[in-house]
Amino acid sequence: MGEAKRRRQRENWAETFSKPMKRARFNLYTTGTRHSKAAYMSEELSWWASADEALLGMVARDATDDDYLWMILARDKIGRFRCAALDVSIRDQAHAEKRLRVAMADIIEKGEIAEFGEQGDETNSPLDPFELPAGLGEDKLHPYFLLLANEPGRAPARKVVSELALWLAPKDPHFVREFQTNGFDQRLWELFLWAAFREFSLDVEQLEAPDFRCRGPGLDFTVEATTVAPSEGGPLKEHPNPKTPDERESFLRDYMPMKFGGPLTSKLNKTNAEGQHYWERPESEGKPFTIAIADFHKPAEEDELGPMTYTQSALWQYLYGSRVTWRFEDDELIIEPHEIGEHEYKGKKVPSGFFDLPEAENVSAIIFSNAGTIAKFDRMGVAAGFGADGHGYFRVGLKYNPDPNAVVGKAFHVDVADPNYEEYWTQEIQVFHNPNAKHPLPFEALVGATHHVYEDGQMHSYSPDDAVLSSFTMLMKYTDKDNDPA
Repeated sequence: MGEAKRRRQRENWAETFSKPMKRARFNLYTTGTRHSKAAYMSEELSWWASADEALLGMVARDATDDDYLWMILARDKIGRFRCAALDVSIRDQAHAEKRLRVAMADIIEKGEIAEFGEQGDETNSPLDPFELPAGLGEDKLHPYFLLLANEPGRAPARKVVSELALWLAPKDPHFVREFQTNGFDQRLWELFLWAAFREFSLDVEQLEAPDFRCRGPGLDFTVEATTVAPSEGGPLKEHPNPKTPDERESFLRDYMPMKFGGPLTSKLNKTNAEGQHYWERPESEGKPFTIAIADFHKPAEEDELGPMTYTQSALWQYLYGSRVTWRFEDDELIIEPHEIGEHEYKGKKVPSGFFDLPEAENVSAIIFSNAGTIAKFDRMGVAAGFGADGHGYFRVGLKYNPDPNAVVGKAFHVDVADPNYEEYWTQEIQVFHNPNAKHPLPFEALVGATHHVYEDGQMHSYSPDDAVLSSFTMLMKYTDKDNDPA
C-alpha cells in the first residue's frame, strides 16, 4: 500500500472521532482562552469537537505568514478549555483540518484526555456554582438564583454561567456564596462584564479593587463594577411605579438619576485603608479608570417589564447634567438641550452632573448595559446550541435606528433558536465618556460598543449597526395539548 493511500485511510478513520462545531458554541467554551493579540495575528476558520466535547479543535490562518495552523484544546484541572497541542506552518486550510482531526483521533484513541489537558499551573479543582455548601438553607438563597438553578427552561443560562464561572470563581473565594445568596445581581453583572471584555479582545485580570484590569495592544484601563439596588430606607424606598407618559417622564427626570447617583458617588468617594481612591491604586494609577453600572433596583413582574429596559436615559441626564426636548420643523428633527441643576424627589435633592463633581475628572467613563440578566445568559446559551427541550426563546426589542430623524429605535423580533441567529455579549454595552477626564478612555478600547460624547452642550452618539437599545425575552414552555390538564 502506498504512503498516500495509507494517509487517506488514516484521515478517513479520523473523521469518525470529531465533528464540526458551531462557532458560538466554541466561543462559549473558550471565552477565557484567547490572548488579546490573537484577534490581530490570526483568522479563525473552522471549529471542531470530539463526540463528547471533551476535546475541541480550531483551524486558523496566520495573518503574518499567510499560512495555516491547528490547535487542540482540552479542559485543565479547573475545567477550563486551554491550548494543549498546536501545529503551524501548514500550506492550506484543508490540510490543516485533516491533520487536526488525525491528531484529535490519536488522543481519543489513547484514552488519556484528562491527563492531556493538564497544564501544570492549576491550583484548584473544577467548580460548580450551583453546588450548595452544607448547611446553607433555601431561605438564604436569592430568589433569582433559585429560579436559575431549578427552572428547566433556564438550562441554557445555567450552562453559560457554569462555563464562565470556571474562569472567575477560582480566584475569588466569596464568588459562589455571594452568587447564591445576597450578591446574586452583582456577581451576575460581573460575569457579564468579564465575558463582554473578553469579547472586546481584551486580557482581563481580576483584582481585589477595582474589579478588573483590562489590557490589549496599546490599551490598559481598570473597571470597578457596581449596581443600582433597591432602596431599604429613605425617600427612595417607595418605588413610583410609573404608568402614564407623564409619570414615566418624572420618574426618569428625578427618581432614577438619584438612584444612579447613589452607587456612583459612593464609588467616587470610596478610599481604602491607605486613603487611596480607586484611581490612585497601583493597578489604576496613571491610566483610564471606569465605573460599570447596571440597574437592578426593581425586578420585572408578570404584567410589566423591569424598569432597567429604559432607565439608561436617566443615566446620561445625571452624568452630564442635561436633558433634551425635541420637535419636528419641516420634517427635520430639532433637538434642544437643557441644563439640569439638581434632581429632587420627596424632599431629597442631589446635584446633577456627575462628571462635574469634585474628583470626577478621575473617572474616564461610565460603562452601562441593561443586559446583565438571566435572559441574556439564556439567549447566549441557546445561540450556542444549549436550548432546553420543550421551550422556546423569543426576543423582542429596539435596535439602533440610523435615520437622523428617528426618535425611537428600530423594532425587531427574533426566534433565538433559529440556526442563523447570532448574538454577542457586547451588543448592549454603552460607554458614556467624561468630557473632563484626566485620562480619557480611547474609543478603540471597546470597539463595537455604543459610545456617547458630550460636546458643546450636545450629546453625540456613535453606534454600530447591530447595537441593541433594549429588549426582553419571552420564554415559552410548549405543552402537549391533548395531555395538558388545563
